Amino acid sequence: MRGLAGAALIVLAAACLSGCSSDYVMATKDGRMIMTEGKPSIDKETGLVEYTDQTGHAVQINSDEVSTIIER
Repeated sequence: MRGLAGAALIVLAAACLSGCSSDYVMATKDGRMIMTEGKPSIDKETGLVEYTDQTGHAVQINSDEVSTIIER
């Protein structure tokens, strides 16, 4: 019984932690919708928006090409 309660606690904790990460959608000026994992960051020095795509790769796009960033 004690092992089952411990396993249930671990599953509950994992479910809570996975819900903390928000996904975002970026709309580009040419009409594309880009789904990201986590919040994109904007580098003010280079003018690039860096985000992680849904396959887990880090990608950069020029901020001039982005029209909107919204949380899903």
